[in-house]
Amino acid sequence: MSLIAATQRVLVLVLLIALGVPAFADITPTDAQRQASIEVAESLQYGHYADVKLDDAWSQRAFDRFLDVLDSQRAYLLQRDVDAFDDLRDSLDEAVTQGQLDRVYALYDRYQQRLEARLEWLLARVDDGLDFDYTTSERLALDREGEPWASGESALDTLWQKRLKNAALTLSLSDQSPEEIHKTLHDRYEGQLSRVRQTNPEDVLELFMSAVTGTVDPHTEYFSPRQSESFDIQMRLSLEGIGALLQTEGEYVKVASLVPGGPADKSGVLQPADRIVAVGQGDSGEMVNVVGMRLDDVVDLIRGPKGSTVRLDIVPAKAVDVTRSHVVKIVRDTVELEDQAASSEVVTLHRDDGDHRIGVIKIPTFYVDFDAWQAGEADYRSSTRDVAKEIDKLKAQNVEGILLDLRNNGGGALQEANSLVGLFIDRGPTVQVRDARGRISLYGDTDSGVSYDGPLGVLVNRLSASASEILAGALQDYGRALIIGSGTFGKGTVQTLNDLSHGQIKLTRAKFYRVSGESTQLRGVTPDIQFPSLIDPDTIGESSLDNALPWDTVRAVQYRQYGYPARYLDTLEARHEARTASDPNFTYLEQQASLVKKLREQQTTISLNREQRQKEMDAQEKEQLALENRRRQALGMTPLDNWVDARNADDDEQEDDVQPVDRAQVIEGSEIVLDYAGLTRSR
Repeated sequence: MSLIAATQRVLVLVLLIALGVPAFADITPTDAQRQASIEVAESLQYGHYADVKLDDAWSQRAFDRFLDVLDSQRAYLLQRDVDAFDDLRDSLDEAVTQGQLDRVYALYDRYQQRLEARLEWLLARVDDGLDFDYTTSERLALDREGEPWASGESALDTLWQKRLKNAALTLSLSDQSPEEIHKTLHDRYEGQLSRVRQTNPEDVLELFMSAVTGTVDPHTEYFSPRQSESFDIQMRLSLEGIGALLQTEGEYVKVASLVPGGPADKSGVLQPADRIVAVGQGDSGEMVNVVGMRLDDVVDLIRGPKGSTVRLDIVPAKAVDVTRSHVVKIVRDTVELEDQAASSEVVTLHRDDGDHRIGVIKIPTFYVDFDAWQAGEADYRSSTRDVAKEIDKLKAQNVEGILLDLRNNGGGALQEANSLVGLFIDRGPTVQVRDARGRISLYGDTDSGVSYDGPLGVLVNRLSASASEILAGALQDYGRALIIGSGTFGKGTVQTLNDLSHGQIKLTRAKFYRVSGESTQLRGVTPDIQFPSLIDPDTIGESSLDNALPWDTVRAVQYRQYGYPARYLDTLEARHEARTASDPNFTYLEQQASLVKKLREQQTTISLNREQRQKEMDAQEKEQLALENRRRQALGMTPLDNWVDARNADDDEQEDDVQPVDRAQVIEGSEIVLDYAGLTRSR
């Protein structure tokens, strides 16, 4: 910074203090951060799978994305703020490639001024008293993404007056007293203001790099030195926490996925796409509002010693009213390999001709004990070895078919997906990997013989990703298995982690392709027989992510056809539909998915009239409760009195469920495999 510029900044600070305006922090880029920007640009241009050109067209996309990263709801910046930095629209490419970050940091500086001023405005109004009129016809828009920038402060004052009114009304409907509402909101905004004032230059670089890499694809990321440390801890699975991977979505922190066998997964109280609005320590610690908080700060709050309790105030993924939340408790623990190990069971099915047995193997993740493997130990642990043992157990029990359960399996070691395919085919290719230069590497099973050659099904859902999709896709292409369930995630890209002089970059370097030549990217694996799903593909999955790489194809490789499940699909589908037409759980799944979609499409605003708001919430919850109780009554269970009971069912209530929805899918999947076994035998 020049002497003149520094002098001007001091004068501005003095003037702001004199006028009672909050002074902003001195946020300027360091030499290390400038160099990191240059190295990220080089990595994108010369190392990324896609043909990345950092030109003026890219600059315009990156500028808009940076604004979205800062203020996606158009709630802080004004049109004149955006106009003042319009020069960045065509110059961000030079800023990144040359490390010229001063104007970028200046834009963030302007945003922080607006943010601090707005939080102080909110605090002043909270302290003046929250005497709102809840009998008006006012409504508040739930999503302002894509709205035009406000022309002046008065327009944002109106917006924030509604937001504050909504916050107070929400707490009031949660039975908080006026005194409690005042304290809750004062502490919320004061905490946010305190965190904002602690922003440092590293934070700004993280935000800007999120915009830069996010224009290329959703899995390429820059990690600051602090983020790199957290990432390493997660990859080693030694993190003592709740076993959930988190990501930001606007002002919220969202659950991206659950670690199989982790505390959150075992407890059943947290689901992918749930949004976390507050975090509390122990059974009674103060709840800290985390809306608008940096992701790594939220992770730090959730992380803690093994055996301790953390409370999360969450908005459920399937909630229609985003202002309705509830608190869940999770006991922190470490994730052990044993918690993620493959396991099996025998499902007994009753037919007119007697009882039949189908084996089910649950594979939570694709794992291998790398340390033992690299040390040359003969008995190292891996998912393939464990599944082979489970197959032997099931064959000893004379099962008529096997169902592999890959639901919620987010992937893992590629070598394990490759070797697992080999348990069911006698040599052959399993997956193609194409790099940025168009070179294709072919991976396959080289071992002769199979562990199991009988009727096989694979159960998948939207959270089956990456290596799960490789396994399911290969078995489908070979005609070796029926794929059952809902469409998979669609992550068909490969990332590597590269060190920079300052931090690291996770870079997309290749794509997966099935032996048929089709990519698993974006589209995932389409089941042969579809199950309804409560997971909204608009919120979870590759297609829900911005700038996801496209689906495409390469040349197919030669591979042997083991069977032709397609010739039986009409019969299998007809039998499946006949069974599930009156099945309480499948009926519930279909109706609940349709209801949630309908309510989300209808509700783009919420009422600020207490009576109307209560009516709308009651109507929504009445519909959801009616669906749940129809399921329970059909299964001979006691109906619930209200929707809160359905959301917060405790362990005893869950154990009393004679057939949970999750279990119903396993049973029906087994029925389909049994049908398939009978059809192939008769042929």
